[in-house]
Amino acid sequence: MKFQVLSLISHSPHPLTGELPSAAERFEDVVEVGVETERLGYDAYAVGERHAGAFLSSSPTVVLGALAARTSRIRLLTGVTVVAILDPVRVAEDYATLDQLSRGRVELVIGKGAEAGHFDLFGLDEARQWDLQKEKYELLRRLWREENVD
Repeated sequence: MKFQVLSLISHSPHPLTGELPSAAERFEDVVEVGVETERLGYDAYAVGERHAGAFLSSSPTVVLGALAARTSRIRLLTGVTVVAILDPVRVAEDYATLDQLSRGRVELVIGKGAEAGHFDLFGLDEARQWDLQKEKYELLRRLWREENVD
């Protein structure tokens, strides 16, 4: 059985104290939990992708890059990469770079996401979400398998 930790990097007041940490403090906490995850023998750490609400996980590649620099064994996962709203060329480049930096520890998990309204944030028609997911996923796969994709 594989054991992993998942963070959507929520950014809301502490339930007991009501204090809101700075974004920098929250990111530091996430990285420290990743380091501890490895120390405790877990298999993976996943960072979700959110673009609205009280979350700081709009750039999981950056967070996973920080985790790659501070860990050496755990798998680094996305939970999930919302390929339907992203540029698949950029996704391919970013995660290929991250995979090299981490020495092959990245696992890209894709999905269309369940966050209400994120299609509007990117100027996309939510009614086309499944078509966008299919188109962009197919291009992403081609980018990673073929040499000259146009």
